[in-house]
Amino acid sequence: MYPVAYEADFVAKRSRLSTFFRLLLTIPWWFVAIFWGIGLYVCVVLAWFAIVVTGRYPAGLYAFVARALRFTARVQGFAYLMTDLFPPFDGGEHPDYPVRLIILPPLPRYSRWRTLLRVFLLIPVVIVLYLMGLLMYAISLLSWITIVVLGRQPLGLHDVLKVVLAYQARATAYYSLVTETYPPLSVEDGAPPPATDAPAVTYQPPRAG
Repeated sequence: MYPVAYEADFVAKRSRLSTFFRLLLTIPWWFVAIFWGIGLYVCVVLAWFAIVVTGRYPAGLYAFVARALRFTARVQGFAYLMTDLFPPFDGGEHPDYPVRLIILPPLPRYSRWRTLLRVFLLIPVVIVLYLMGLLMYAISLLSWITIVVLGRQPLGLHDVLKVVLAYQARATAYYSLVTETYPPLSVEDGAPPPATDAPAVTYQPPRAG
């Protein structure tokens, strides 16, 4: 079971107006993503040193990285037409949002040598990411045309985008040292969320279009 699970709810009927202006509508979130990205980079660098020296991922750094990954996954889901609902600006879990990234707690111990050599171990992931990116742009464009014309997104296009975006989210988690296992190409083998007694956070986003 992979420690990072990606979920995206399918909704056939979609907003033509929101889809047509999706690039413009996403601008505020990409702007905020710049700051999340800077914070993520700093935390990953600090975590790299911490793991190489101690074999452990500091809890505070891990918590911020998890929030940044969740935020990024939701924004990408909105930008690439997985949902019409505006994503929240924070990195909370928001289980009611239609695009979700579930991240398990950090490992008790991390491999120092795998962390030390992560730049080299990333090479095959980067290659797959490049190919996935080409597929993502093609399917997103096809989805955009289909939704604008028909007001619906075919399940097949949704499923392909889900696989691509899931791989991207998991690859980013691998880059961020969250996991030491190469990201799979399947969506279904993600780990379930950890059991908790805390009440679920309810998020009711505004509907676009």
